[in-house]
Amino acid sequence: MSYISFVRDNPRWLVGGFLLTFFSTFGMTSFIALSAGDIRGDYGLSHGEFGTLYMVATLASALSLPRLGQIVDRFSAQKVALFIVPMLALASASMALSQHLVILFVAIYLLRLFGQGMMVHTAYTATARWFSAQRGRALSTVILGHNAGDAIIPMGFVLIAASVGWRNGWLLAAAMIAFIALPAIVLLVAVDRKPRSSDPVARQIDARDWTRAEVVRDPIFYVLLLGVMAPGLIVTTLFFHQVYLVELRGWSLEVFASSFLVTAVVNAAFTLVVGQLIDRFSGVSLLHFVLLPLGLACLVLGLVDAQWSAFGFMALLGISNGLSTTLFGAIWPEVYGLRHLGSIRALIVSAGVFASAIGPGLTGFLIDGGVSYPGQIVAMAVYCLAISFVLLLASRRIRARSHVQPAPAVVGV
Repeated sequence: MSYISFVRDNPRWLVGGFLLTFFSTFGMTSFIALSAGDIRGDYGLSHGEFGTLYMVATLASALSLPRLGQIVDRFSAQKVALFIVPMLALASASMALSQHLVILFVAIYLLRLFGQGMMVHTAYTATARWFSAQRGRALSTVILGHNAGDAIIPMGFVLIAASVGWRNGWLLAAAMIAFIALPAIVLLVAVDRKPRSSDPVARQIDARDWTRAEVVRDPIFYVLLLGVMAPGLIVTTLFFHQVYLVELRGWSLEVFASSFLVTAVVNAAFTLVVGQLIDRFSGVSLLHFVLLPLGLACLVLGLVDAQWSAFGFMALLGISNGLSTTLFGAIWPEVYGLRHLGSIRALIVSAGVFASAIGPGLTGFLIDGGVSYPGQIVAMAVYCLAISFVLLLASRRIRARSHVQPAPAVVGV
């Protein structure tokens, strides 16, 4: 089955998942950081102080995710959406109306919990259940919502905030979530997808259905988390301190902002490619490649002062995001089965959010303490390259115990 035919046959589930990831942009660090300068100015916060507040709020959301994320196993996607989408709208409105640090903290906590956390968790978990043989294709399509959101929402917010102020920009975001996202998503995911006779034969997945208690006792799980946490920690840190890096290098902020388009285009293209590679070879087979593009991206950004390095970094980051986001969405059923996927993925998402919380605060204090920021970026590259070797060993162990086989050739791929 061709990709176009696949999308044509499954529009409501793919678009519903796409919209969940698209509107999750409002809870992502790259979007929230657009208001960082205004927030620091209004509240009189330093880089380190705001980074700490952001880190603690994000850590609190990470601690909430394992329990809250279990609702995806207990309720339909529609019922979950009826809860999490209004909560994201409330979080956006709270950002606009906050006048006290406590309210700001709560707003960031809710944005991180329901934006980066539950919106993405629901989209990935539901899609993994709805599709089996074409899970890679389905997830890669849903993940395009991230690309579209990154390409459209931040630029729109910058233009709106310049005209009506950053607080009014957040109010408009809340209205968009409540009056556009909520009804559209709820309508699209009203019915769960069931297997069809026309679906291709699924690649054999021998992983039994592990319980969450069994997963937390599995050493391989923690090895995999070393890979899962790296993109969130590194990319969040780099985007959170993007203005500082531009000032440090003497770059044009407008030119740097334009480089985001490179990431969006490369990410979108590579996401679709990776989805088909997963369907053909399995996620486990690609595991040890997942951090290599991110490591190379950090080397370019950390070692090259010229402004063109921003575009090289963004291109490699696009490859990294396309590979890591799709792979880490698809690999868990191959390792731990489907029955308890929501509960298990809640732990994984929590770890990713936890990692994204550590980076901005830690790096902010290191910057305040005079530690070279480019040097920190190079250290991130070294970590990615080292963990890639560890993941190679882990993938061999997973194959040995679960006997994941490559998918049979599919005509039309």
